[in-house]
Amino acid sequence: MSEFVRLEVDGGVGTLRLDRPPMNALNKQLQEEIRAAAVEATERTDVRSVIVYGGEKVFAAGADIKEMEAMSHVDMAERAPRLSSALTAVAEIPKPTVAAITGYALGGGYELALCCDRRICGDNVKVGQPEILLGIIPGAGGTQRLSRLVGPSKAKEIIYTGRFVEAEEAIAIGMVDEVVAPDDVYPTARRWAEQFCSGPARALAAAKAAIDEGLDTDLGSGLKLESHVFSALFATEDRATGMRSFLENGPGKATFSGK
Repeated sequence: MSEFVRLEVDGGVGTLRLDRPPMNALNKQLQEEIRAAAVEATERTDVRSVIVYGGEKVFAAGADIKEMEAMSHVDMAERAPRLSSALTAVAEIPKPTVAAITGYALGGGYELALCCDRRICGDNVKVGQPEILLGIIPGAGGTQRLSRLVGPSKAKEIIYTGRFVEAEEAIAIGMVDEVVAPDDVYPTARRWAEQFCSGPARALAAAKAAIDEGLDTDLGSGLKLESHVFSALFATEDRATGMRSFLENGPGKATFSGK
């Protein structure tokens, strides 16, 4: 039984809920519980989309510095790959994912949000990568995922300064995708996630794989990957259902099984 992370499933939407008061600081235990919840969300067929949520007051305000301060180079050399791979388990969930961000998403917290397909936040949030203020750098994907999201120049400025970025600027530069009133963060994320619960699950997974894996290679290799996952969908029930429905009833009326 997880102490700080749980996967709550309702109507096809899985909420990966962080609950380590007061700030959802990422310690080793929370890190591994995130991994376990991400694997569970991946494997469960009744989960069709996922919300990552830290609660009404805070998403996650970063690493547990008290735990980290006591670690040696040898300790961190062992832990760092595990931390990175734990958050990557969220990025590898083959379903639509959205971070519902309240309060603060800083350091490892924002790196967790970067692992989602979409980021929805309250208009009072602060996001950023302030690790430089501790004499270190982001170590759970921030240097890589943020630069891919907003471009290397802007990512360097944010990481070099360690400054907190408020919602208005965050959406302007692409660090988040939607800004709503604080009380509307989770409901808005849920509405986004719900639209995929009756969708073609294998096609959604294929689209995610083609985009994410294609970004890590050259254009030619990405196009070959796209052709491969595209053609593989012709072995699915949903492809047959979708095309038959289109011919008989027009677009957007298919009822998919997710198979």
